[in-house]
Amino acid sequence: MLRRCFQIGVVLALAASAAMAGDIIERVVATVNNRPILQSDWDEEVRYEAFVNHRSLSRVTLADRKAALDRLIDQELLRQQIKEDEAEGVLAESPPHIETRLQEVRKQYPGAEKPATWQADLREYGLREQDLIRHVALQAQLEKLIDVRLRPTVHISHTTIEAYYRDQLLPELRKAGVKDVPLVEVSPKIEELLTQRQMNQLLAAWLHDLRSQSDIRMGAAPEAGVSQR
Repeated sequence: MLRRCFQIGVVLALAASAAMAGDIIERVVATVNNRPILQSDWDEEVRYEAFVNHRSLSRVTLADRKAALDRLIDQELLRQQIKEDEAEGVLAESPPHIETRLQEVRKQYPGAEKPATWQADLREYGLREQDLIRHVALQAQLEKLIDVRLRPTVHISHTTIEAYYRDQLLPELRKAGVKDVPLVEVSPKIEELLTQRQMNQLLAAWLHDLRSQSDIRMGAAPEAGVSQR
């Protein structure tokens, strides 16, 4: 009994010290191979996704929040793969070209060419410009990883391209009243479209394997609201 009282006293003393120091003890909502995902990480991901999709935070649902947490877990799994590839020299580091992506997001907000308006738009979602840059840069890194890992394994045959052109593209063009375009003109675009589709399938399988091989532990149940800064 004395030992238990002593342990409780130590915990209370530590909590009091943290409070006096102004420290904030964050809730861990998940761990991925011992790397914690914090409540603040989760909230920021929800705000970021709502911002880039120009969606009001009031429309964010519990299902949206759960999906955002799933994406955070997937991102962390892939981020760990980036570290492995960089260590092995497979994925050469290069500065991600994020300015174009940032401008695409900015164009969604009328008047955002004015710095004051743009900053007000960000504040409405509880974001700072450096938060946006960090998210966009990470997305660029992950896309590069996926491209390096998966694209070399994809091969789209000319027969497959012809079948898509004949069975899908031409009927869509004719239905829309658009003049037929020669196969030679659209073949590269069709090949890239089919490549991306196959890479998406491979990515889903890769993430499934990574999850099955990893130690993923969930924390408390998701909350419906979105914390603001």
